[in-house]
Amino acid sequence: MLNGIIPLFKERGMTSFDCVRKLRGILKMKKIGHSGTLDPNVDGVLPICLGNGTKVVDYLMNSGKIYRGSITLGFSTTTEDLDGEVVDQKELVSPLTDDQINQVLQEFVQKELIQIPPIYSAVKVNGKRLYEYAREGLPVERPKRKVRIDYFKQTKPSVYNQDKKQQTIYFEVGCGKGTYVRTLAVDFGKKINMPAVMSDLTRIKSGNFEIENTVTLHQIESAVKENQLSSIIYSIDHALKEFEHFELDEKQWKIVQNGGFLSARVINKNNNYIVLTYGNDVKALYYFDTEKNIYKPEKMFNVN
Repeated sequence: MLNGIIPLFKERGMTSFDCVRKLRGILKMKKIGHSGTLDPNVDGVLPICLGNGTKVVDYLMNSGKIYRGSITLGFSTTTEDLDGEVVDQKELVSPLTDDQINQVLQEFVQKELIQIPPIYSAVKVNGKRLYEYAREGLPVERPKRKVRIDYFKQTKPSVYNQDKKQQTIYFEVGCGKGTYVRTLAVDFGKKINMPAVMSDLTRIKSGNFEIENTVTLHQIESAVKENQLSSIIYSIDHALKEFEHFELDEKQWKIVQNGGFLSARVINKNNNYIVLTYGNDVKALYYFDTEKNIYKPEKMFNVN
C-alpha cells in the first residue's frame, strides 16, 4: 500500500471529494483522504494523504493556509461567492483609497477573530450540514467559531468599475484552519456598510506545500503509467517537521513496535510531542505524560 502525501492542484469545478474519488480509481486504493476542503469554484493546493498518511491530516491542517483572491464591493449573494444568487446591491459612489482598504484589512489581523460560517457550508449543526438547512429553507443558528488571521494585505491596486459602481480589491491572506475566506469578504463589506462578495479565490499554500509543489490529476495519472509515482509522493514526515525527532536504537524500536512507553530519561528531550524514527524512517509520534514522566503513543505510522 502507498503511504505519504501528494500535493494536488485542485482544479475548479470539482469538489474535494471528487478529487479523492478520482484518485482512488487512478491509484487503485481506498485509503485516501484530503486535508482541508476547497469549494468547487476555488482552485489551488489540496494535500492528499495516502495510506498511513491519513493519520497526519490534522497536523497538515494545523500548519495554516495562504490564499490569494479578490473581494468585490457593491453586491452580495446567498453563497458569499459568485455561485449564489444576488441578494443585495448598493452602488459604491466613491471608491476606497488604498489607505482606506489597508486600514480595513488590518482590522481582521488578530489571533482570535470570531466568524460565523456561511449558510452554504459543510459545517454541521445537530448532525446536519448548514447547506442542507439552506436548501430546505429551514432556519438554523450558525455556530460562532474562533479563527486566526496572520496577515491580510493587498497584492495589487484595486479596480473601480465606473458603470457598475463596484470596486474589486485583490488580496492575500494567511490564516489558521477553519477560516472561511468567503466570510472575510462579506465581513469586509459590513465594516464599510457595503454588500460584498468573494469574486475569486486560489489557495496558494497548505500543509507546508506551496502551489509550485503541486501536481494535477493528469500528471498523477501519467506518473502511474510511467511507474514514476514515487517521485511525486512526499513522506509522512513532511507533516511532522515542526516536532523534535529522535532516532531509536534496536532495543527502543522493539518497545515502540509493541506500543510501549519510553522514559523521559531515555529520550532526554523536553518536548510535548516527539517523532520517533528508526532507520531514518518515521515510525510514531509520542506525547509526554508529565505526571508519569514518560512518553506514550499518540500516533503509530509504520511499525512492521
